Amino acid sequence: MLPLVIQLFPLWALLLSVLAFVQPELFVGLKGQIVPLLTVIMLCMGLTLSFKDFRNVLASRKALLIGVVLQFSVMPLVALLIATLFGFDAELTVGMLLVGSVAGGTSSNVMCYLAKGDTALSISMTAISTLLGVVLTPVLVALLVGQSVDVPVQSMLISLLQVVVAPVLLGVVINYLAGGLIRKLEPVLPLFSMTAIVLIIAIVVALNAGNIAHIGGIVALAVVLHNSCGLLLGYGITALMGFDRKVCRTIAFEVGLQNSGLAAALAMKFFTPAAALPGTLFSVWHNISGSLLAGYWAKKPLVDTVVSGEIVNKA
Repeated sequence: MLPLVIQLFPLWALLLSVLAFVQPELFVGLKGQIVPLLTVIMLCMGLTLSFKDFRNVLASRKALLIGVVLQFSVMPLVALLIATLFGFDAELTVGMLLVGSVAGGTSSNVMCYLAKGDTALSISMTAISTLLGVVLTPVLVALLVGQSVDVPVQSMLISLLQVVVAPVLLGVVINYLAGGLIRKLEPVLPLFSMTAIVLIIAIVVALNAGNIAHIGGIVALAVVLHNSCGLLLGYGITALMGFDRKVCRTIAFEVGLQNSGLAAALAMKFFTPAAALPGTLFSVWHNISGSLLAGYWAKKPLVDTVVSGEIVNKA
């Protein structure tokens, strides 16, 4: 029953978003809880990681390096391109860039597992990009829009240390000290994360109820394009570089699925509710697209096929 509840995350997010849009007063008062909720999400992520996951970096250095480079180059640049093409104002442009400049989302690990990708690599990439994002996220946003928008780089850096690094490292330490207990609790950890994400989405929707009625459709289209480009380029570039399909699937999810809850929280804290709209819509959509793609790849397991005397790894 619990796995089904968790798998239906997009449905709960959609239902609570509709409720927040129709009855925004139910959630507007919870604005101050966005950061604490995000802290819960990052703590749950840390509890699922171990020091071994970070050591796995050494086993897949090349794939990890390429994945992280794509993560912090493809997504922010595509976000800026889409925002420019759609003629977004400064608020929405910052929102798109925040989505593009944060680390990969924890949902990428689940999608990777379901799609028969390299789960160990996925976890390592998420962990490393999360830590690197503490510095890279504010720096990238400042570099790309700093001339037209005041980006509080130092404040964002301190906030990310508090909201991301501290709870993640605390979770890793707790996992190390009480691994047996954490393994018993592990099945319910995604439920806590999902609940926190859904609440963040609802709060941001409530705060943006007026904006959604006017610009929700165009922002949703931009988000779908952004996510699609991330998945496509993450897979396509690594395939062209000669990585096997298992790694390509993994990096596709890592690049295309973002920690958009963090993006929405940063937008609320340092910018405006409108800037949080892209992150909110991305949170719902990337779980839908990721689930669909994972389901498709799961039905097409990796096989070795002999072509002209050579073994070719194909999906």
